Amino acid sequence: MPIELPIVNQEVQVLAKEAKELNGKTICLDLTRNLKGKSVEATFKLSMQGDKILATLNRLHIFPFYIRRIMRKAVDYVEDSFETNSKDFKLKVKSFFITRKKVHRNVRKALRDKAKEELLSYIKEKSTVEIFSDLLNGMVQKSLSLKLKKIYPLSFCDIRDIFIVKESAVQKI
Repeated sequence: MPIELPIVNQEVQVLAKEAKELNGKTICLDLTRNLKGKSVEATFKLSMQGDKILATLNRLHIFPFYIRRIMRKAVDYVEDSFETNSKDFKLKVKSFFITRKKVHRNVRKALRDKAKEELLSYIKEKSTVEIFSDLLNGMVQKSLSLKLKKIYPLSFCDIRDIFIVKESAVQKI
């Protein structure tokens, strides 16, 4: 049974006797080849809409082995985790940055605080579809890296994990 995945522009074959069986199921898709070697996994949630199956992106996360591979000696990493509301859902965001050299704790804290501030302002005004597509295209990472470069230059700047926690209270009103 073919299922279209709209954000990544792919069609996937799923084994099922009826479309009703797929309601509420999830599909994990490795996007490493699509993103030029950046090991990312996308999780899609399937839902029925009439007689058609709709796949919505629920989670994007970078594989831990990819992060271990890009880590080097004599560097520091900065990570943060927070929940925020987008236009339609509540998201949990886990950011991850690698500095070029070892840095002081106050520099790491400044990077963490500035990144959180920028991500909160970005996510607040966008829908989840726009957020996920911008992450897949690298637009969020590029703009965030340029803003954090003023504090300290980074060798790696990305969102390690982002997923939908629940529907936002904003949508229910």
